[in-house]
Amino acid sequence: MSREDLIKFEGKVSDITGGGNYVVFLDNGMTITARISGKMKKFKIRIIVGDRVTVGVSPYDPSHGLITHRQKLN
Repeated sequence: MSREDLIKFEGKVSDITGGGNYVVFLDNGMTITARISGKMKKFKIRIIVGDRVTVGVSPYDPSHGLITHRQKLN
C-alpha cells in the first residue's frame, strides 16, 4: 500500500515511546501509535510532545499510522 492510499488525520503528539514510536491523539478522539515516515527520517525532522502532525492511517488497521508531516507553529 502506498502513502497516497492512506487516510489522512490531524492530531497532536501526546507521548514518545521507545523504538521511534509516538502516541498521537487525533482530532476525532482516537488515540493511535505512529512511526515517522522515511522522508522525515532522511531530512532529520524532529518531533516532540505537543507538535501538531498529519498521520496517514491504513483503512485495514486503524490502530497505528505513519507520521507524514509536522505542522509549523506561527
